Amino acid sequence: MRRLPQEEADSVLFRPLMRSSWRFYVAVLILGSMVAWAGFAWLYQLTQGLGATGLNRPVYWGIYITNFIFFIGISHAGTLISAILRVAHAGWRRPITRSAEAITVFALMVGPINIIFDLGRPDRLLNVFIFGRYQSPLLWDVLAITTYFTGSILYLYLPLIPDIAMARDRVRPGHWKHLLFTLLALGWRGTELQKKRLHRAIGIMSVIIIPIAVSVHTVVSWVLAMTVQPMWHSAIFGPYFVVGAIFSGIATLLIAMAVLRKMLHLEDYLKPDHFNKLGLLLLVMTLLWLYFTFSEYLTTFYGNAPDELSVFYSKWHGEFAWLFWTMVVVTFIIPFFILAIPRTRTITGVVIASILINIGMWIERYTIVVPTLTRPRLPYDIGVYLPTWVELSITLGEFAGLALLYVLFTRLFPIVSLWEIKEGEEEEREKAQRVLAEPKPEGKLAALRRIVSG
Repeated sequence: MRRLPQEEADSVLFRPLMRSSWRFYVAVLILGSMVAWAGFAWLYQLTQGLGATGLNRPVYWGIYITNFIFFIGISHAGTLISAILRVAHAGWRRPITRSAEAITVFALMVGPINIIFDLGRPDRLLNVFIFGRYQSPLLWDVLAITTYFTGSILYLYLPLIPDIAMARDRVRPGHWKHLLFTLLALGWRGTELQKKRLHRAIGIMSVIIIPIAVSVHTVVSWVLAMTVQPMWHSAIFGPYFVVGAIFSGIATLLIAMAVLRKMLHLEDYLKPDHFNKLGLLLLVMTLLWLYFTFSEYLTTFYGNAPDELSVFYSKWHGEFAWLFWTMVVVTFIIPFFILAIPRTRTITGVVIASILINIGMWIERYTIVVPTLTRPRLPYDIGVYLPTWVELSITLGEFAGLALLYVLFTRLFPIVSLWEIKEGEEEEREKAQRVLAEPKPEGKLAALRRIVSG
């Protein structure tokens, strides 16, 4: 691969900010149309009531709550992974952190909306704030996600400041983008004092955001686990959900990186080595997910509780078996062999594995939520849930909305942290100069000859 000169390489990052191709407008039109159709479906639901969906007694949670858990899960793609890599001082992280952190913010914007979709009366959402009780996991969920969203925006914004200042200097004065960049750059001039303060702020946020991110998906799992519903009331749900969130988050990040690399010509920044390292991390998470899943189902089976086994067998060989075993195949079996073999752990192989993993993790959320509700401990008949066009349209619109936000972000801000890359290159040069300046010790053979001859 040809190495671009520094100025030409920099322009690759800033070119999307200065002008947009026809592909950008086509993408915005298609994604926007899908979002608009989802909006129409929701308005139809509001006028017709929740009867327009497949939700009914006893299955009162379905695709909406599945989407909520899934999007909160993939939000761990950015803030948590980026923060861990920053704290560990992993130098190879620099080109991928911003694309990861953006996923977190946009997933947190899309995911919680599902709670509103799931309510027949959206105005009743205010009751959580007006009459919320601290004993309720629902209130914990609201507080955790709000804190996480606020921290993630700040964590995304801080490393953006130097690159926003670079973009400000490239846009002609008077243009609306120049005004926007001037406002967001906060007077950044790249002085040593500013750099010192920025590094300190990013370092503090990196440490703070890790426990917040872990707590969020733990609290999401507790919304289920704090009930006594079969196969929900489990102490393993907290770590199980966190592992699943990181798992699907890494997969989402790899898909986003591949699309950005292709569409924005970032081959000099998002290199095969990045995909290889994240692919190995994805392989580890695949094994961890298998371990937690095996532990969960083995414990249920060995407990032999009738209510639990009713749900268990519905997944094992009942009406949900095809979903359960599809999940196992696309989440573990196929990705494991792709990621474990170096020859197939290429960019293409890693992306295929990531797509399959995200499909499987969405199915996993579905098979956690719906089968339990079809067989509650209450004296109901076995329930049946089939989502309607309303739920499917809104789900499609949510994925389109996430993609649309990401596309718009790449047209406003550099998707690769250029100042961090330059800073890393400067550190490597200084390190190399120090090594070259050190006195070279004599080799053992030369020293032995000097001693013998002397």
